[in-house]
Amino acid sequence: MARKSGSTAPPLAATLPRVERSAGALASASVARMEETLPWFRALPADQRSSVMLVAQAGIRSLVEWLRSGGTAAGTQEISDEVFAAAPRTLARAITLTQTVQLIKATIDVAESEVQVLAAPGEEDALDRAILKFSREIAFSAARVYARAAETRGAWDARLQALLVDALLRGDSSDVLASRAAALGWADAPPVAVVVGRSPGGDHAVVLHTVYRAARRARVEIIGGVHGDRIVVVMGGAADPIAIAGQLADAFGEGPIVVGPAVPSLDQATESARAALAGFRAASAWPGAPKPVAADALLPERVLAGDPEARRALRHDVYGSLARAGGGLLETLDAFFAAGGVLESAARELYVHPNTVRYRIKRITEVVGLSPLDGRDAFALRTALAVGRLDPAN
Repeated sequence: MARKSGSTAPPLAATLPRVERSAGALASASVARMEETLPWFRALPADQRSSVMLVAQAGIRSLVEWLRSGGTAAGTQEISDEVFAAAPRTLARAITLTQTVQLIKATIDVAESEVQVLAAPGEEDALDRAILKFSREIAFSAARVYARAAETRGAWDARLQALLVDALLRGDSSDVLASRAAALGWADAPPVAVVVGRSPGGDHAVVLHTVYRAARRARVEIIGGVHGDRIVVVMGGAADPIAIAGQLADAFGEGPIVVGPAVPSLDQATESARAALAGFRAASAWPGAPKPVAADALLPERVLAGDPEARRALRHDVYGSLARAGGGLLETLDAFFAAGGVLESAARELYVHPNTVRYRIKRITEVVGLSPLDGRDAFALRTALAVGRLDPAN
């Protein structure tokens, strides 16, 4: 560097005024290059193209400031970050990081193409190197902007998901659910089912990240939240909710994983959530329960735990169905259980042939999907008989 009168001239001192005078033209040429080479840029709304123009102008101004500072490390981040401060935050959501890199490249390409015009004699190579180095700093700045936006968006999405899960558990209106789900980009792919299990503990964000990673592998849409020691997950597009919940099982902690019944859409997911939560509370009464287990498989335990929905289901869907079917099915169940599951003893009690008892047992299984010959099913049938007779008018 040349020294004059005891002072040090800044690098590219003769070139700086030329770059300053050409700043506006460079920004306009950069936008023109974007329109020429980037089809997606031409498709942007006018307000977003204007925001890009502001960024391009700020970029050229920052280049001038950076050159004036001699391209030193001090202040580099602040100067380059100012480029993106000129644009509204919505621009980061409308334009991807890849597209931003393409915009930066278009601007740098224009600046490099004008090096011979902008640089003072003898400073062409120095200006070319300076532009190349500055482009790297701008790229790093873009990455920082998008990283911050992603962190903010991730924190907001997590909060919004927690609010949506809270709304589901409270039974809020379908409008509230729909608006919050829409903000998260929920596609509402049927069927929808809710899964409840124990949280493995630790940072909630890490816990949910594990669940989401498993959901991506299972190719289902989910919304999740950690509530106390529980994870509540809403699954969309899970044709077999039990099988999909099994693929998510490693993301849960020790203890039962309960899957609520499948419903057509998120509007009706409160029903699935209530069943799953009730099943989770009652699951400890069945130590041998599979993992995951359907909430409907826990109806007897849920009744004992005081769940009115389970009581209604056994009363209406089991006891009521058998009563409506007639044919002595209820009486046969009573006799079969009283005889300790011995067909011949039940037949003698009913004054019928043992084959008649066999036929009725088969018929019971066809009507309600529960077999008196299976231990778990027999428990559910016994509970249904008791509930049905305790609430005969309902």
